[in-house]
Amino acid sequence: MKRKIYNTLLLIGGFLILGLSSFAQGKQAYELTINGVKVIVQPTSNDILEIQTIVKGGVQNYPAKLEGIESLAFSALTECGTEKDDKNTFKNKLDKASANVGGNAGMDYATFTMNCIASDFDAVWPLYTDALTIPAFDKAEFDRIKQDAINNLKQQNSDPDAAISKLAKETAFKGKDYAKSPQGTEEIVSTLTADQTKTYYKSILTRSRMLIVVVGNLEKDKIVKKVTELLNKIPQGAPFILKRQSYHPVTNSFKSEKKELATNYIIGVTSAPLPGTPDFNAYALAMRIFYDRNFLEVRTNNGLSYAPAAYLDGGLSSTSNLYVTTKEPDKYIGVVNKLINKTKNEGFTEQEVKNMKTTYVTSFFYKQETNSAQASSLAANEVLHNNWKRSLTISTDMKKLKTMDVNKAFSKYFGNITWVYQGDSTKVTPALFKKDYAPAGKLPASTLSPVNKQ
Repeated sequence: MKRKIYNTLLLIGGFLILGLSSFAQGKQAYELTINGVKVIVQPTSNDILEIQTIVKGGVQNYPAKLEGIESLAFSALTECGTEKDDKNTFKNKLDKASANVGGNAGMDYATFTMNCIASDFDAVWPLYTDALTIPAFDKAEFDRIKQDAINNLKQQNSDPDAAISKLAKETAFKGKDYAKSPQGTEEIVSTLTADQTKTYYKSILTRSRMLIVVVGNLEKDKIVKKVTELLNKIPQGAPFILKRQSYHPVTNSFKSEKKELATNYIIGVTSAPLPGTPDFNAYALAMRIFYDRNFLEVRTNNGLSYAPAAYLDGGLSSTSNLYVTTKEPDKYIGVVNKLINKTKNEGFTEQEVKNMKTTYVTSFFYKQETNSAQASSLAANEVLHNNWKRSLTISTDMKKLKTMDVNKAFSKYFGNITWVYQGDSTKVTPALFKKDYAPAGKLPASTLSPVNKQ
């Protein structure tokens, strides 16, 4: 759970790049359009080269009966070899250059990454493009990575944090794309075949779904030449538009599953602004402050949990989330409801907002030290916010936020909650979790204006 919160806060911090270091070097990021594909380039002065090819869609790309197929496909790109090299030959060639190539699939998009020393680009690039365009999907190797995936799923199923997170997604987004898990289930993954997965991969490898990010010291002419050669091997495909869906539960609800656990696990899911909308920055700041308030009330003042959390999941279907493990769920909901009502009616203080602005921006830039982090941030910001340049103004944008903007955003979006519970069902009173909140007090109108793409 802590890792998930860390990754989520990285996303909501702005998803981007180089901030201070790129300004100091005077090397500004730029974008190209090659064969209809956007290519984002961030020059650097170090010797590391990071290239990420993004395939948009994530869980939107497949039906629920094929959960896990995209994750398997992107693992197979390197683990099953290519039409030119078997797995061992492929990896031996990478090892000679001390390069890394690999893929992973998430909720909103999949990423295929290449990382090497810039001087080794000419040796590594052909391996990278072969893996992308002519993967072998060798049956024996595929069965091996499929079994690895099943073993990982079995391990996750025994992890209470993973189980409660899965239940929360499935409950909040029942019947919708976000109810799916990129890793799939044991039952579904066990039925997937190498040929089936290869066919699926070919169906989504289209220029209409692609984005390419380059972070490193590579000449523009060379980027254009190499990327053009790559994209000439990939079909355009049908037009593709990512779906963005708001989550607004109409009432408080509670779902309980009895489990023999050392403590009780609870997650609450409520609404949040979509990435790229005017309220997003203000709400991200609000949730960071609310995290601190929630920690103080639940742990420090009442001793109800070791690590309570409140966080924003800023994906294409963004949500606000409360998380706790506690032996006293009824007392917990009383404390949390009181805190929510107080915050919605009284808002945050000027000092809280001022302090969090500094913490937020400092944390954001601190996380952009590596080329890999910068490339991941560029990709996420482009896919989710439809604006990779957002990081170039994140510090200024945060400074412009007024306390009334932060308060208004929290009051507007933090509403009815979908609660899920796993643990001792005799310890919890569902009616307490279904109670309505007191109406929010009158707050000044927001001063925020729509975000313009740079």
